[in-house]
Amino acid sequence: MEKIRVEDAVGAVLVHDMTQIIPGETKDARFRKGHVVQEEDIPVLLSMGKEHIYVWNQTPGLVHENEAAERLAKAVAGPGLTFSETKEGKVNLIAKHDGLIYASEKGILALNTLESIVLATLHNHRPVNKGQKIAGTRVVPLMIDEKVILEAEEIACNFNEPLLQIRPLQSYKIGIVTTGSEVFHGRIEDKFGPVLRAKAEKWGSNIIGQSYASDDVSMIQDKIREHIRNGAEMVFVTGGMSVDPDDVTPTAIRGLEVEMVTYGAPVLPGAMFLLAYYNGIPIMGLPGCVMYSRTTVFDLVATRILTGERLTRKDIAQYGHGGLCLECPECTYPHCPFGK
Repeated sequence: MEKIRVEDAVGAVLVHDMTQIIPGETKDARFRKGHVVQEEDIPVLLSMGKEHIYVWNQTPGLVHENEAAERLAKAVAGPGLTFSETKEGKVNLIAKHDGLIYASEKGILALNTLESIVLATLHNHRPVNKGQKIAGTRVVPLMIDEKVILEAEEIACNFNEPLLQIRPLQSYKIGIVTTGSEVFHGRIEDKFGPVLRAKAEKWGSNIIGQSYASDDVSMIQDKIREHIRNGAEMVFVTGGMSVDPDDVTPTAIRGLEVEMVTYGAPVLPGAMFLLAYYNGIPIMGLPGCVMYSRTTVFDLVATRILTGERLTRKDIAQYGHGGLCLECPECTYPHCPFGK
């Protein structure tokens, strides 16, 4: 710590908060601990009665907490992110647009194992809105050895993807095939269609058509093909997803010679979910819970596919940890553990 004249303090780092009192207006810290004194600060400090201030000795090889936080933020941030104002040695990462968080859990762990490095984020694949804070970074000491920052920057560069990014949901053309003889023959009203239309609209996609099929394998297959011929880039197939003998939807989808990802998911609600790819086009078999539960495995999977991600069986299996919905009286998703 060093005592110097205010006029000689440009570039120096304050070691404590400095309070400014303006009678009838304010009494608050005008300059915070760690602030780097600028030329324009000199008249303000003098007006506060400060002719001398205490600052950190400038030591080669040390980086101030503000600069360190800014360098960390830039090292981990990818597309879709911007930065808050640097304040008290901390920088927040902010979503530039709506979308899903894609976070490298291994990369975040690698950074946080470095001494004095702090990177705190929201969960991977969480939906976020433009302007939302998704992460914060800082270092613990006021001044940190630059070697640590350089190591952190190198770690971030060694990953194929940015450690943090926001991927927007793309607009897909979607077809719906609603199965079940009771709906096909008009004995009951379809309840699935309105739910799926509302979700697709919320996600920025378009339902280009909805067709109906009885519990007949060939008819279900024909309806799926028809939507694809009409330009569907994704198909939702509802109903007939359980293991009852007359529930033939999984059989129909498999019979299209699809690339089957999974029939079944370790998520409740949504255990009977099906995901397959037909000539690269995602086909989802949706269990009945999608119709009446506000959030299910469908919300977790469909949004990731809408970012352009191609999911694997392992991706679905990983939902088991955090895949239990507590079915709260008032749903607060995504502000809850579900799908995390």
